[in-house]
Amino acid sequence: MSDFKERIAAELVSVRNRSLTYTDAEDDVLLRQHSPLMSPLVWDLAHVGNYEELWVLREAGGITPLRPEIDDMYDAFMHPRKDRPSLPMLAPVEARHYIEGVRGRVLDVLDKVDLHSPDPLHRGGFVFGLVIQHEHQHDETMLATLQLSKEPGLVRDGDLPPGRPGGPEEVFIPAGSFLMGTDTEPWAYDNERPAHRVDLPGYWIDRLPVGNRAYAAFIEEGGYDDPRWWTPEGWRWRQESRAFAPLFWTRDGGTWWRNRFGRTEPVPMDEPVQHVCWYEADAYARWAGKRLPTEAEWEKACGWDPEAERARKYPWGDDVPGADRTNLGHRAARPAPLGAFPAGASAYGVEQMIGDVWEWTGSRFLAYPGFSSFPYPEYSEVFFGGDYRVLRGGSWAADPAAVRTTFRNWDHPIRRQIFSGFRCARSASPERVSSPGQK
Repeated sequence: MSDFKERIAAELVSVRNRSLTYTDAEDDVLLRQHSPLMSPLVWDLAHVGNYEELWVLREAGGITPLRPEIDDMYDAFMHPRKDRPSLPMLAPVEARHYIEGVRGRVLDVLDKVDLHSPDPLHRGGFVFGLVIQHEHQHDETMLATLQLSKEPGLVRDGDLPPGRPGGPEEVFIPAGSFLMGTDTEPWAYDNERPAHRVDLPGYWIDRLPVGNRAYAAFIEEGGYDDPRWWTPEGWRWRQESRAFAPLFWTRDGGTWWRNRFGRTEPVPMDEPVQHVCWYEADAYARWAGKRLPTEAEWEKACGWDPEAERARKYPWGDDVPGADRTNLGHRAARPAPLGAFPAGASAYGVEQMIGDVWEWTGSRFLAYPGFSSFPYPEYSEVFFGGDYRVLRGGSWAADPAAVRTTFRNWDHPIRRQIFSGFRCARSASPERVSSPGQK
């Protein structure tokens, strides 16, 4: 087996170990629906195996279906999450046996496939990248489910470097064009393609994500009670949801507390805020006299190297993410303190753009010019044009295999159970509008 195939095999083993770790719980925990927003954990476990069977074994490998009778049950488009507990799902032991059988055959296909074939599923190992990234994304979804479950002791934690107080609040990004998207990343999804030139005027962007301390000031100054800072849709959501703070926050006297995987602890004020929806992020930005960056502004600040006139795979360059540069891969079950990764800064000096929290942008999820659906319309195309807002950057729960400067995530503007935060931006001119939150 070639070195590249060995790396693919190692990624397959790594992601499967992760899935099994998140489903190493009592059957009741795995079968229960902890929120109508999420699937039972055992559904996710069997679904990643069924997806792998469909794409690697059947589509790429030409292998006779193993369990065709379960295809409909694990089709995410046929069954909304709220309805999945009523399905005759595979029991935990049966789901583990099924995915193990699929994986053994997948490794056989990997051993035989020609990664230089003109077949777009085979070329560059795309189909393996497809299932690896898909499973990592479901692993992050499993973590969100475990957070909603509030079951203690199921999710490990870890250590993170200290933050760096001080430094400039904003970074100026000069006017000019840059190359957005990619034509060269072999595992990039269709919505990241094709690469295309985008010309932007100059703008300012926050050096760091918005932190808990700054967000608490927004709350203290009545941000949730003043409709001036909210869009009409956002204010309607605020009234109907009765939200008063990020999800999982509570107030006791003068202290903010949060529930994190079944543990209650004081909110650490030096971390990026997480578990806020798009409406909350947008309201904070208005209160602060700013706005959310467009996804083009975000990507330019994150990945463009103006001296080399080229896009980087990561903010710091093309080297794989290291512990001194970013907080990815469930290193710890929380964001790192603000300023913890100066070595991970972009060419412009913007920090913590990869890892820690998914960052809401001001953009809707739309196709790039010249978009072509591959390998199936239901991955991206069917979501274009709805109310979905784009998130960028990846969270602490995202794996490096599923994160890059061009990666586009999207969700409804009401979603808060995801590991989402944000940073702000503002146009270079005209001058920003004065507001109570403006420093």
